[in-house]
Amino acid sequence: MKKIFSLALAAAMSLSLVACGGGGNTSTPAASNPAASNPAASNPAVSTPSTGDGTLKVGFAQVGHESDWRTASTKSAQDVFSAANGYELSFVDCDNDSAKQLEAVRSFIQQGMDYIIIDPIVATGWDTVLTECDEAGIPVIIIDRTVDDSDKYVAWVGSDFKVEGLACGEWLKAYAADKGIGEINALVIEGSVGASATIGRTDGFKEIAEREGWTILDSQSGDFTEAGGQEVMESFCQSYKGQFNVVICQNDNEAAGAMTAMDQAGITYGVGGDVILVSFDANKPYVQMVCDGKINANFECNPMAAPTVSEIIQALEKGETPEKEVYVSEHWFAAEDNVTSITVNGEAQEVIHATQEVVDGRPY
Repeated sequence: MKKIFSLALAAAMSLSLVACGGGGNTSTPAASNPAASNPAASNPAVSTPSTGDGTLKVGFAQVGHESDWRTASTKSAQDVFSAANGYELSFVDCDNDSAKQLEAVRSFIQQGMDYIIIDPIVATGWDTVLTECDEAGIPVIIIDRTVDDSDKYVAWVGSDFKVEGLACGEWLKAYAADKGIGEINALVIEGSVGASATIGRTDGFKEIAEREGWTILDSQSGDFTEAGGQEVMESFCQSYKGQFNVVICQNDNEAAGAMTAMDQAGITYGVGGDVILVSFDANKPYVQMVCDGKINANFECNPMAAPTVSEIIQALEKGETPEKEVYVSEHWFAAEDNVTSITVNGEAQEVIHATQEVVDGRPY
C-alpha cells in the first residue's frame, strides 16, 4: 500500500489529498479536493531531525537546472536540509548528464554521507551504483522521477506521472464537449527522452486519446526546456500549419517556448484562441498565465518533496521502516470554470478555476 505523508501546514490549510501527500492518511493519487480554493499552501515547517550523533550529512544528486520546476525543487531541498535543521547538505547539479550523476553518487559514498537523495535523470542504469550504496550502508531516497532497474532504495517520493497524463486527457475530453469541439488534432511536446515524467505523461494522455479516437499528429521531445519547446513548436508550425487545434507541453518551460513560436507564426492560443494550450508543472508564473487565459489548463507536479524526505529520514533515525512509495499533493488548474471536476481511474477530482486569489496563494 502507498502511504501518503502530509505536506500541508496544519494551521494554514485544510486540503484533502489530491495526487500525493497527507500525514499518515491513505489515499489514491490525485483524489478529489473540494476545499482547494487556495490549494498551494503546501510547504510545511520542517521538524529538526534527531542529532544525538551529530549533524546528518545528506548528499543530493539533482537532475540539473533546466526548468522553473527544477529550481523550486532545489530551493526546497536547500531550505529543508539546512544547518538550522540539523543537516549538512552536499548538493550536485548534474546538468542533465547521467554519467555525472552516477559519479556524484559514488562521490557521496566516498564522503561517507548518512543519506543520499537522487532525482534520477533517466529511469535505468541504476542497479550497480545503488548496490554500492546498499553495501556501504547508506540509505538512498529517490525523489520525483523513478528508477526501473533496481529496488535498492528505502523510499521514493514524488508524483504519479501517468495520473497527470490521464487527468490532462480527461479534462480535454470534458472541455471539448462543453465547447462543442468534435475533433481533436493534437501536437505533443514531450520532456526529456527516457525520463519517467515523460513516459508517464505520454502514456496517460495517449491512453485517453486512443480511447476517444483523437489524432496525435506528432510527438517530439523538447527536453523540458524553453529553447527545446520553441524549436519543436517552430517545426510543428511549419509541418502542420492549419492542421492542429491542441498543443500539449509536458512542462511549463516548453509551453513558454511553444507560445513564442506560435506568436511568431501568427497562431493564437489559450481562451478564445485557435489552439487549446495545455501545460504541466503549474509553477506560479504559469498558473498566472492560466489565470490570464494564455494557457487553457495546467496540471501540477509538486516540487516540494524535501519536507517529506526529511520526515522519512527522521523515521529511519528512529529505527522505523518508511513506506516504499510516497505521493506528494497535486492539483489541476483551468482558465475557465466550465469544467469543475473530472474522473480519473474511477475517482472524481476537482479542477480548480485559476483565479487571481488562487495564483496569489501559490508558494512556487
